[in-house]
Amino acid sequence: MNICLLNDSFPPVIDGVANVVMNYADIMTRELESNVIVGTPRYPGVSYDGYPYQVIPYPSFDTTDFVKGYRTGNPLSIKEIKQMTDFKPDIIHTHCPAASTVMARILRRETARKHRLDMEGVSGSNIVGDSEFGMAPPVIFSYHTKFDVDIERAVGDGLLKKETIKAMIANIEACDEVWVVSEGAGDNLRSLGYEGKLRVMENGVDFPKGRASQQLVKELNSAYDIPEGIPLFLFVGRIMKYKGLPIIVDAINELSEAGIDYRMVFVGGGADATEMQEKIRNYGIALDIYDEDSNLQHTDASAKKSGKAIFTGPEHDREKLRAWNTRADLFLFPSTYDTNGIVVREAAACGLASVLIKGSCAAEGITDGRNGFLIEENAHSMAALLKEVHSDLDHLHQAGQCAMDEIYISWDSSVRKAFSRYKEIIELKKSGELGDRKHESFENLMRSAEIALDGTQRAFFANVERSVKDNIYELKAFHQGMLDNFDELRSDFTNGFGKLQDNIKEGLTEIKEKIHENTNRW
Repeated sequence: MNICLLNDSFPPVIDGVANVVMNYADIMTRELESNVIVGTPRYPGVSYDGYPYQVIPYPSFDTTDFVKGYRTGNPLSIKEIKQMTDFKPDIIHTHCPAASTVMARILRRETARKHRLDMEGVSGSNIVGDSEFGMAPPVIFSYHTKFDVDIERAVGDGLLKKETIKAMIANIEACDEVWVVSEGAGDNLRSLGYEGKLRVMENGVDFPKGRASQQLVKELNSAYDIPEGIPLFLFVGRIMKYKGLPIIVDAINELSEAGIDYRMVFVGGGADATEMQEKIRNYGIALDIYDEDSNLQHTDASAKKSGKAIFTGPEHDREKLRAWNTRADLFLFPSTYDTNGIVVREAAACGLASVLIKGSCAAEGITDGRNGFLIEENAHSMAALLKEVHSDLDHLHQAGQCAMDEIYISWDSSVRKAFSRYKEIIELKKSGELGDRKHESFENLMRSAEIALDGTQRAFFANVERSVKDNIYELKAFHQGMLDNFDELRSDFTNGFGKLQDNIKEGLTEIKEKIHENTNRW
């Protein structure tokens, strides 16, 4: 099977979705004997060689200062689309609703065209008609992240947010099948306006089931001042407030005020780390902060304040992460943002139970007190639980064992389930039961591309101090300008795929210049 995976993040950027794509590609290549390519935005100076599968990096815009290290891909990259088309994918799986899904739709269209021309023995480049999509590979979209939250953080809760979400939903609805990583993720997607069918396909974890070596655990104890017998609470992930970190910080302050000794370890980096560290300092809790070179910055506790918080910084060594999960007594994850919570299952793999918010996506499958613990979404609720369980570590370890036995899912199991569904979808497509997607006109494809290149760019570049009305006015004006050129672009497309390359390159240059001008102005 020829499989094309598309995502807006991939190393050097490491996040949850990049981890998903890497595991899909690796297991399907090594274990399921498939041919896999991965399409992702290119980062300057990065080598994409050395993977057991082919990575096709395509041109991208530099938005790293605005989107916390991420670049925005150009989904109209003709050269790279041709590379992927020549691969003749049997299935296309996109993991981001913006540029990646626009590219998936264009690739579906161009692959169908190539199949038709190969069958006819013709070397033309006429655009595929809507009736010829029987030869198009199915496109699957996986919904991993509440993208509405990211958009709102960038532009606020106004018209621009609604306009961008509407375009994203239209993009998702153009896919042949939509997967969500949890029931809660599906509820969130429907709340944004999606009305089609959904299939829950859970992600796995790449930790093997079982605890890390005691040698690694002992090394952590000595390196970070972690005494035996003192409860160790753990958070692993991006240090961002929307992960529920203020709840953790306020809760441990209640423990400190009650005279309860503990260690609270934060493993990871993020934009809100400094703010959370300063809050702990102001509470008077002892604080250890380690930089990338393991240099320690220590702050003493104020009088009568027990406990200590430790920030280790990012940890990329998977065995050391397993050691942290093995050493900890309880994993704290009060996030309502995450749609799946892979870190919760990573903890479970090592026999570590989690504290989660009732009704959150991450809490699916958790029975309170048995294989995890459920709280209300506030610091007092978490503090009350920690006060109750801190002296009964045996109970915590029993819950961790149940978590290992009941909620752990390996990547091998998850990917094999996805691969089996790939085969079913391909057969449904061949039999005509899958049906053809609507919104596949050239105009709609270009409109989606416009939103990806312009709408989402504006979402990230927009200065929230400007009025939403001004942003919408400019967005619509630019949108109309693009539409005015659609007839000419379509004519060029029908006269030859090669001719369109120059036109699109010129258009992208203009867009990039416009973004640059707006950035300087804002």
